[in-house]
Amino acid sequence: MEGNRDEAEKCIVIARKALEAGDKEKALKFLNKAEKLYPTDKAKVLLDALTRNGNSAGSGASCRKPTDSTDGGKSEKESNSSGAGETAKSFTKDQVEGVQRIKKCKDYYEVLSVTKEANEEELKKAYRKLALKFHPDKNHAPGATDAFKKIGNAYAVLSNSEKRKQYDLTGGEDTTCSPQGQGGFDFHRGFEADITPEDLFNMFFGGGFPSNSASTFTNGRARYSPQYQNQTRRERQEDRADGGFSMFVQLMPIVLLILVSVLSQLMVSTPPYSLYPRPATGQTIKRQTENLVVDYYVSKDFRSEYKGTALQKIEKGVEEDYVSTIRNNCWKERQTKTDLLYAAKVYRDERLRRKAEIMTMDNCKELDRLNDLFRGG
Repeated sequence: MEGNRDEAEKCIVIARKALEAGDKEKALKFLNKAEKLYPTDKAKVLLDALTRNGNSAGSGASCRKPTDSTDGGKSEKESNSSGAGETAKSFTKDQVEGVQRIKKCKDYYEVLSVTKEANEEELKKAYRKLALKFHPDKNHAPGATDAFKKIGNAYAVLSNSEKRKQYDLTGGEDTTCSPQGQGGFDFHRGFEADITPEDLFNMFFGGGFPSNSASTFTNGRARYSPQYQNQTRRERQEDRADGGFSMFVQLMPIVLLILVSVLSQLMVSTPPYSLYPRPATGQTIKRQTENLVVDYYVSKDFRSEYKGTALQKIEKGVEEDYVSTIRNNCWKERQTKTDLLYAAKVYRDERLRRKAEIMTMDNCKELDRLNDLFRGG
């Protein structure tokens, strides 16, 4: 089947040349042959256009060389405006000349009218300008569709760093412009964009030009029409909806973690004591542990709720928390003093040395007192 497909493409090329020469019968013969070998949308569109309009079809099917007379541009405009497909609407001489310029270009840099040193911003600026100028919904000159696709292909390749490096090494006339073939360009030799020209345009401008045109334009493998654009927009809206649900699923573990944390805090009861006064919880009554004589604070109901063994457990917990706090604070005091002495030595700063020497080290002194009590001193 692939061999038939190649033969069908050749038949379409011959048919296009016949149309350019005004030989309708030959064009119909080869288009029918192409349909028998390998049915394609391209051949079908050309056949339909020939059947409806007689002597012109498709994109660029009526491309004739301008005459030598001074009214050449005008006559070309009139002959093309009576055709079908993309030539169904009027176009200007400037638009025709612009399409011809794109046809004659020899590399992608020339297509976008930028230098080989152009940065990403310059490429974007050049693409925006040309894409708006040659979009098939705006420019109805013969070959405008091919020019638009070529502009998109050029930007897609040059804006990709890897493809651009490869193109700079091996790209050129063979991969961009072909003097033979479908009255236009060979888009599938050498370098090929990873995105269709219409999707690229939609990424830049958020959608195509508003148009009721029934014209269809292809890049050799896929068809693009207003119906296709509407379908693409619907798919993107569905993707956005799916994306919102996916994000919700991804955030669910975080939300659950927060809820569990809040619920655990609500369910955990307030400790029966505090090492510092806490008026918010009513722990303002001062007490001391029997063993290490550590101050702690309780509520007014503490004495009636905790007695005997329960009180001993509470006081043991108080002393462990207190010793741990004092030990940590002592370590911080020693670290601070060591840092000050080191800085004083390095910078020869007498002020820092004095500051380190006059530190009271209260937590370390308290830790020494507790150690003496442990030893029975």
